[in-house]
Amino acid sequence: MSFRPVLADPMLRMLVAAIALAALLPATGDARSAAQMIANAAIFVLFLLNGMRIARRDIAAGIANWRFLLPLVLWVFGVMALAGLALAALGGGWLTPAVALGFLYLGTLPSTVQSATSYTSLAGGNVALSVVGAALLNILGVFVTVPLFLALGGSGSGAVGMDVIGKIMLLLILPFAIGQMVQGRTGAFIARYKPRIAWIDRFAISAAIYVAFSGAVEQGIWQRVDAFDWVVIGGLVAGFLLIGNYGAWLAGGLLRLRHKDRIAFLFAGAQKSAAVGAPLATILFPPEEAGFIVIALLLYHFFQLVVAAPIASRLAASLNLRDGADCAAPTTGS
Repeated sequence: MSFRPVLADPMLRMLVAAIALAALLPATGDARSAAQMIANAAIFVLFLLNGMRIARRDIAAGIANWRFLLPLVLWVFGVMALAGLALAALGGGWLTPAVALGFLYLGTLPSTVQSATSYTSLAGGNVALSVVGAALLNILGVFVTVPLFLALGGSGSGAVGMDVIGKIMLLLILPFAIGQMVQGRTGAFIARYKPRIAWIDRFAISAAIYVAFSGAVEQGIWQRVDAFDWVVIGGLVAGFLLIGNYGAWLAGGLLRLRHKDRIAFLFAGAQKSAAVGAPLATILFPPEEAGFIVIALLLYHFFQLVVAAPIASRLAASLNLRDGADCAAPTTGS
């Protein structure tokens, strides 16, 4: 397995650059306020663009396919959230509380649309179903992640305050709603400038990570999270990856989904969204806490790319063998 294709991913490179910049030049004092304002503006634009891109007809189509969507929602916001809770409890004995809590936060996040769709396509799965499923999970995540996180015992400074609810409404829900309302007039613009818009997405996520890690660096993250802690975090992330991927594949089999739909369920069910998780963390938590919370998310984001590529290639190969066997099978005349 080569890490080179993963490291070539522009989003991953920007996340690494944001962490490195925060380590060398963390935003503190007045600079932190300015950086937070820039990040908030970028988050607003990010969710505005999401509202423009997710077609209302796709949302309706996804809701209609309840046999796929309902189990997917229960898996992502039910099983994965409980797995995150269990891993947070398991890590609580070794890790800084905020770092351990990050596993619960990770478990309550929705899927990432781009990766889930890309790997479903690579594996020969049902791409349309993957797009709709992951997109709807992202919409639900804006409304579900925070109350679910709190209901399972999550906490954070101001996590239940009206100021945080106001920020979520202003920075996430309002721009998404505006994007949905105007998407009929912006479709051509989005299609024309899609490559450039992707860089806006990456900048927004990276800005949120920079603000979060700046706070963590100021709080002494490299002293508070030692080498043994990183080993524990890596082990827990590996466990979460196993639950996410193997569990989603088994669940698709138990649901007796068609093979291509099962592939879509796997990648939509196992991936976790940094595009939602990073901005939301900077809203829910102060920077000095958010930087610790997102450690699990960032490692999971990296390793889900490492794991997903060979899984997709293997599924594609098995699908080709299956199709070849079907074509070679003798037919009987009437």
